Amino acid sequence: MAIGGETSQTLDRGVRLLRLVADSGAPGLTITELAHRLEVGRPVVYRLVATLAEHDLVRRAPDARVRLGLGVLQLASAIHPGLRELVTPVLRELADAAGATAHLTIAEGQEATALAVVEPSWTDFHVSYRVGSRHRLDRGAAGKAIVAARTGNPAVVCTQGELQSGATGVALAVTGVPGLDASVGVVSLEAIDQDHVSALVKRAVGSVEAALRQLG
Repeated sequence: MAIGGETSQTLDRGVRLLRLVADSGAPGLTITELAHRLEVGRPVVYRLVATLAEHDLVRRAPDARVRLGLGVLQLASAIHPGLRELVTPVLRELADAAGATAHLTIAEGQEATALAVVEPSWTDFHVSYRVGSRHRLDRGAAGKAIVAARTGNPAVVCTQGELQSGATGVALAVTGVPGLDASVGVVSLEAIDQDHVSALVKRAVGSVEAALRQLG
């Protein structure tokens, strides 16, 4: 990555290190692995990790692997309420139009976390989906949509019964907001018209992207 005269190479490396550690999930990464991926020497990585650890953004575990620290959660919690506030009207419209529980899901390491959830207002039965619910990225429509976008194939993903028996999930990744690894989708215990719901989800993603750009 080229570094211009008005940017900091050290800060750039620190941010890249944080992203690498976040993407590694629970296992974390060793100093050697980080040095290889950042294409720098081990002493540089030691200094970066020591500085980030002082701010509780990473931690050296007893097994010597580097994992995210609790400071990252504190930073994230400051923006999450703003995200929820912006996307909730869009999710409410999607939930009522689809007759299914709508959600914005974000990737955190190798897991998908429900950041905002809105249940439909008029249905007798619907999925109760709790904010903060977590599952593997490779299970369920929400996570699989994020993975699909990461591999360069952002498309609507439909799944059946992967996270809850009898539940159908439809989701599409949010790709128009740089730095955000997320998807918008619905989950239903009732039979749904997948083509119709897919179109609703696509429209909702466009609205969510427009809303989230307000944070920029």
